[in-house]
Amino acid sequence: MAEQGGSGTDDATGGGDAPDRRALLRLGGLGVAAVVTIRPAIAQAATSVINCEIPVPDASKRSAYIAADGSTVAANTPGSFPGSPAPLRGQDVKAALNGRSFPTASSPEQSQAWTNYIRRLQRGQSGFTCYASLQMPGRS
Repeated sequence: MAEQGGSGTDDATGGGDAPDRRALLRLGGLGVAAVVTIRPAIAQAATSVINCEIPVPDASKRSAYIAADGSTVAANTPGSFPGSPAPLRGQDVKAALNGRSFPTASSPEQSQAWTNYIRRLQRGQSGFTCYASLQMPGRS
């Protein structure tokens, strides 16, 4: 029988530098465990994003109205709209960012004003983390 270089044993006996079948099976099993634990975490993250909430306007400006450009203005300013009576859900925000109206808005113009308010959110404002999460590719 011809000898193989190095150890003098052939791969059929499990010797040499090549990993044996058991080692490969163990590695494969670890890979499956990683996939099984990561997928639920991704699903949970996606679910939390569509269930996050954005107050419009935030609590510090609760009595303010929302102008068509999304800025906050004094109540009853002409051309402005009252804010949402309850925080807007992530899935509704995602739909509005794609052109739909909010179900709680009384008109398409009010819905657009709320959407513009959300687009103006900055780090540190209530709802910014939810909005930023909705902007990530692949989020539902």
